[in-house]
Amino acid sequence: MQPRIPRQSAGEQNGRRPDGTDLDARFSEELASVVTGARRRAVRGGDRQIDTAHLLHSLLEYDPEARAVLGEGPQVARLLGYLVQRSIGYGLRWQSTVEDSGAVPVVAGGTGFSPLAAAAMEAACARAARRGVDRACGVDLLAALVTDPQARAVEVLGRAAVEPRTVLARVENHFEPTT
Repeated sequence: MQPRIPRQSAGEQNGRRPDGTDLDARFSEELASVVTGARRRAVRGGDRQIDTAHLLHSLLEYDPEARAVLGEGPQVARLLGYLVQRSIGYGLRWQSTVEDSGAVPVVAGGTGFSPLAAAAMEAACARAARRGVDRACGVDLLAALVTDPQARAVEVLGRAAVEPRTVLARVENHFEPTT
C-alpha cells in the first residue's frame, strides 16, 4: 500500500525546500519547517496522514516561539516524552485510523493531512489574517491545534497535564502589544 502522505523531494530533506518552491505562501518559514518535519515524522512512523500530534511535536522541535508559549519545566518535558512515545506506545492505536472528530468540516486541499490537521492549518492562516499579517506562524498553529477537544494534540496535552484553555490564553497574551 502506498502512503497517502506526499514524499519529500531531495531538496526538502533536513527541513529545506528547493529554491523557487513554497510549501504555502501563507506560512512563515518556521511554520513551513514545522509542516515538513511533521510530514517526515508521519512517513517515518508509517502513519497514513499528518495529524495534529505530528504538528504539535514538530512545533516543539522547530519553533522556539511556540515552545516558549507552552512554558518551561516539567510539563513540556512530559509533553515531549508522550510525543516521542507515540510510535512505541499509546500512539499505536492511532495507526491506520483517520483523525476526525466530525466537529469541523473537511477542508479540501489538505492532501496528506488528517481532517483535523488540515482544519488547524486553515485556522492558523485565518488567525494570522485576523491579526493583519500575511503569514501564519507556529503560535497561530498552536492555538488552532488546541481548539478541538477530539484532536490528538489535545489528548497528548491532557496526558502531560497541559490545559488547552491555558495554552489559548498564553497565545492571546503573546500577541498583545506591549506598552
